This record gives sequence, C-alpha cells and structure tokens, in this order.
Amino acid sequence: MYYPRSFLKFILLGFLLVSLPLLYALVELIVSLDRLGTQGQQAVLQAAQAGRASRQLYEQATTLERVVRQHLILDDPQLVEDYGRLRQDFRQTSQQLQQLPLDRAQLAQLDQLTDSESRLYQLLKAAQRPANASTTLAEGYAQLSNGAQAMLAASADLTEREIERLQQTVAEGRKTWAYLALAAGAIALALAILFAVLIARPIRQLDLAIRQMGTADFTHAIEVNGPQDMRYLGQRLEWLRARLHELETQQTQFLRHVSHELKTPLTAVREGAELLRDRVGGDLSPQQQEIVRIVRENTLQLQRLIEDLLNYHQTRSIEPQTLGPVPLADVIRRVMREHKLAAFARMIAFEARIDPAIVVGDGEKIRAIVDNLLSNAIKYSPRSGLIAIDLFTEGGNAVLDVADQGPGVDPEDRPRIFESFYQGKPAPEGRIKGSGLGLAIAREYALAHGGGIELLDRADGKRGARFRVWLPLALTDQPSGAAGAARVTLQEEG
Repeated sequence: MYYPRSFLKFILLGFLLVSLPLLYALVELIVSLDRLGTQGQQAVLQAAQAGRASRQLYEQATTLERVVRQHLILDDPQLVEDYGRLRQDFRQTSQQLQQLPLDRAQLAQLDQLTDSESRLYQLLKAAQRPANASTTLAEGYAQLSNGAQAMLAASADLTEREIERLQQTVAEGRKTWAYLALAAGAIALALAILFAVLIARPIRQLDLAIRQMGTADFTHAIEVNGPQDMRYLGQRLEWLRARLHELETQQTQFLRHVSHELKTPLTAVREGAELLRDRVGGDLSPQQQEIVRIVRENTLQLQRLIEDLLNYHQTRSIEPQTLGPVPLADVIRRVMREHKLAAFARMIAFEARIDPAIVVGDGEKIRAIVDNLLSNAIKYSPRSGLIAIDLFTEGGNAVLDVADQGPGVDPEDRPRIFESFYQGKPAPEGRIKGSGLGLAIAREYALAHGGGIELLDRADGKRGARFRVWLPLALTDQPSGAAGAARVTLQEEG
C-alpha cells in the first residue's frame, strides 16, 4: 500500500478523508435546509398573494355589480364610464390570480369568470339593448359576484396544497437526511478503522521489534512498513539488532575462549590443592591445612562460576537430536540422590510428592532446571530444615513446586530474581556466594522447552521461597492426578 513520506502527513490525510463524508453530509444538510426555507417562503408568499387577490377580485366584482344596478335604475351614462375604469382593476386582479399555481379547474373557473364579465360588458355598453337586457345584466353580475366569491375558496385550497407540499418535502428530506447521515457515518467509521489499522501497524511493528530486542532475541530481522520516516526508523532498529547480535556473538565467543583458557590452569591448581590435601607431599601443619582448604574451596567456586558462564550461553542451543521423552519423576529422584550428601551435611530433609509425568525435551537441560532449584533451596535452607518437592499435572503441563524454609525472597528482589548475574540477599551461615546465573539458566531452559518458571508465595503462609516450573507434557502421556499412576510420597532425611 502507498504511504506518504511523512507519518504526520499520513495522519492528516487520514483525518481529512474521514472528515470528507461528514463534511459532505453537513453541506448537503445546509443546502437542503436552504432549499426548504426558500420553498416555504415562496409558498407563504403565494398563499398571501392568492388570498389578497381573491378578496380584491370579490370586492371588485361586488362593486361592478353595484355600479351596473345603479346604471340600470338611473340610466346614467357616467356610471358606464366609471364601470370601465373599475373593470380594468378587475381584469388586472384576474391576471394576478392566473399567474399563481392554481389547479386546472380553478384556472378554468377564473377564465370563465373573465369571459362572462367581458360578455356582460359588451351587453352593457351596447347602443341598442334587447328587451330582457336588464334582467340578463342583473342576473349575470350576480353570478359574477358568486364566482368571485368562489375564488376565495380556491385561494384557501392553494394554501392547503402548499402546506401539504411543504410537509411532504420535509418528510422526504428527513428520510434523505437519515440515510445520508447513516451512509456518511458508516463511510467515516470504515475509513477511521482502516486508517487506525494502517497507522497502528507500523507502531505495532516497532513495539514488537523493541520487545524482541528487550528479550535479547536478535535472530529475527526487523521490518517496519509505513511512511518513509517510520521505515527509516525500522531500518535503524534493524541496524541496531544486527549490531547487538554481532556483539552478543562476540561476547559468547569471548566467554567461551576465556572460560576454556581458564579451566586448564584452574584444573592444575585444583589438582595441586587436592594432592596437598591428601598429604602426598608430606604432612601439613594445621595452618597449612587451613590454607589448602581455602585454596580448594575457592578453586571449586571459580570452577562453578566458569561452568555457569558456559552453561548460560548454551541455554538457547537445544539440539534437535537431543530432544525426546523425559520421565520427569526419574529426573527429580536422580537430582535428589545427587544432593543427598549436601543435605545430609546440614541435616536437611526432603519431602517429595511425585506424580508420574513425561515431558519432551533435552534430558540434561531439564535435569539442570531441577538441579538449580534444588541446590538453591539447600543453599538457603536453615539447618534441620525441610524442602518440599511436589510434582503433579495440570492443564496439559507437568508442574513442579520446590519450597524451602529459608528467609525467602525480599519484595524488592522479586522483579529481578531471574535476571542474569543478579544476586539477592546473601545465603545464611556464610555459604559461598553464587554467580547469579542459576535461576537465569533455569528460566532460559524452561522457556526453551515451551514452559516457564515463577516465584510464588508459600501456600501454608510460612517463611521461605516457593518456585514453580511448568513444562508441556508429551502428547502420548498426559496423566492427571486422578487418571495417572498412583502418587508416590518419599520422605528422606539427612
């Protein structure tokens, strides 16, 4: 679709096109009202003229009749001359009535009235009148007055017709205005929706691109359609995405190389510490043994940090050939056995309620999710504490809850607990501080498997942290609490 060069021009164009149907309807309404006003004014004027002319015609006909009767009685020639002057006014008034929009019957009646007056006038001014001329003139002018009186009713009929015509015009105009308003409103609404979609499309594309880069997804190209300035902004975002993707690749390669290069000397230091700890080089004094212990613990911490860095940059690379059905219950039991000695050292008990559940994914990465949650719970649990592990199925997902009795997560740390390298409150009892990558790695692995992880409040209202992970069940294995196998409850104490 063609877009103007400027986004502002596009908005103004949309506003103009949306306003055109409404402006047309408004102009049409004004023209119709003006036409109706003109028509009403003309109808009132014609009705007034018809009423005035019909009254004048009746008065003039009555005057003519009176003059003729006086002439017949007095036989005064001067009255005939006066009649001639009055007759001109009568004929002028008749012509005014003929110019008005009378119907055919009324016009015929008016023509008959003027013809009758002409015949009577010819008889009146004749030098030799028939014997019955006086009777004929008297009766003729009496009929002339009656005919003129009938024209009063004709003017009233004309007024009623004009009123009915105005009412009909108003009714038709009201119907036309209603249709025009509906059509203009519908067209304006359709255009408004169209332009809203066209205007919102590049904005949505920009929002999607920003969200995509905000989630560190630099693999999908950014394309923004719309006016030229919006396309230019999309091109700059695409350049930024490519640059960030390049920097992320370089960072990943750098960390891998550095981590690999650090592991070799670190391994030598660790092996040397182990040899000294095993007294291969001879007996050590208590002070020397403490030094060896410190060196060994710090090498273990450094090795763990390096492994966390390597694992974190592999969270987005789940190989297709490694995907397969994973019995999640077996993975949990395996991780519990691996942490049995760490829990035993601090007298921590496991309370596991496990339903059978099979998910599809990378078994090692799913094990890493459970391992990070369980090691985190052991790290923050007090001595002789209890860690609750609950696995069940719900809504086509396998749901794993891990709850400890530690200090919990501070409210200000909750929004950032899953961020990379973020470290909240230190672990109690002087435990070695972590790298801040465990929960971030667990979150990345869960998202890569189509699931998720979140921090919940303890259901029993006690202290401690409660993490929930959900992963999609395999299509061939979707047991529920009622339909699945029997629930297994394990109680292991250190």
